[in-house]
Amino acid sequence: MAELDPLLRLRQSIAANEAPITTISSDPTSDPTDNLALATHLQFSNPQYTYPLDTPTRFISSDKAVDLRSIWFAWQKKDVAIPDYIASAQELNEELASKDGTSKVQNLVFVERLDLITWLEGASEESEYIKGLEPDASATRSAQVASGAAGGVSTIPSGGAGARGGRTVDPRLQEIYNGERRMGDRNSVLRGIKPTVSSPPHSPNHLSTNNPIQDFSHVRKIAETFLSRSRPSKSLTTTSLPVGKPPINPSIPPNPSTKHHRRPDPIILLSPSASSLLRLSNIKSFLADGIYTPPHSTSTHANILHLTRLLPTIDPHRPLRFILVDTPEQFKPDYWNRVVAVFTTGQTWQFKGYKWQDPRELFKEALGVYVGWRGEDLPASVKGWGRGVLSVGVEKWVEGKGAAGRWRDREVVEGIWGRVEEWMRGKGWGKEGLGR
Repeated sequence: MAELDPLLRLRQSIAANEAPITTISSDPTSDPTDNLALATHLQFSNPQYTYPLDTPTRFISSDKAVDLRSIWFAWQKKDVAIPDYIASAQELNEELASKDGTSKVQNLVFVERLDLITWLEGASEESEYIKGLEPDASATRSAQVASGAAGGVSTIPSGGAGARGGRTVDPRLQEIYNGERRMGDRNSVLRGIKPTVSSPPHSPNHLSTNNPIQDFSHVRKIAETFLSRSRPSKSLTTTSLPVGKPPINPSIPPNPSTKHHRRPDPIILLSPSASSLLRLSNIKSFLADGIYTPPHSTSTHANILHLTRLLPTIDPHRPLRFILVDTPEQFKPDYWNRVVAVFTTGQTWQFKGYKWQDPRELFKEALGVYVGWRGEDLPASVKGWGRGVLSVGVEKWVEGKGAAGRWRDREVVEGIWGRVEEWMRGKGWGKEGLGR
């Protein structure tokens, strides 16, 4: 392409720990600014390049290309909670409106924001919201002209140079032709230092016979030397390559515009209640590491998490990536089909914004999980919801003792994952997602 894609530049700069800076003009020497309402360009280094902040990117939201300003703003706010992110976007849009009235930051829904951040961090190699790169127009045109698929300069025989027959040679094609190996015609190939004319076996004079025959045995020997070098070995052609599959050229990168089906990520909903033993601040250490720690009381933790888990009966080779959130306020209708588990404290107000607000109906559609202290009685509401809710208990946290001796937590976690896997399998989850 004529210039590197801004999304790729941003991802590469993040991987290299060389964050770009916002400036008030395209001049590389202009002063940087942290105010996105005043900034007009995003400047990268190594190599140095500046993009206008209103540049459309390949990230698509609501069938519309998201501009670079919105992408950079979402990355800056990757660790803030959803309400804070929305409030900051509204505040920035008010500043932009008072400045020029045309620029605006697009507010990404939480799944789009999570997908973008995951891709920029390098944790994912593909995104369902990012279009594939378009091939370079000049390279495509050159390939079409060279193959004769498009108009331009007609194909010139090997060895042609400059103009022939009044036609002008495209400089790019001429460069290709200059690198070709010059091949002779039929007559020049058959010439050699050894004679190719001999008499029949009964003739005493090989050269005076009236009926000579052609002997090209020496040519066959010379050709065999070259053919043996280029001919692939039997082991390579019969054993190395799978039957029915063409060989892959490692020097040719895969076409980034080729679309691949991406397996949808299952979703786990947590309770936002302050009395819940498991919240976003400690759920990952519990489900991923098998150790319970008390939740943090601060509100600075991330509002979206993801973790991976291998479920052998669903896909024995690829771990599934789970999305963990404590509110469905940014859900699209189809996201509810991906909800596989709901952690609850037994308080029905938790389900107020859910698609299924009746607990009995909800826990027919998703597995309910109640985690309490070992030895304590279950809430009456949880008992009344029946077999759709898995109830487990963990040892009480002892201050000063820390995580030492919490070996039973792992047993509880494995039991939870076992029920989640069983429930997902019963609902039709397969290697490629729900019903696949």
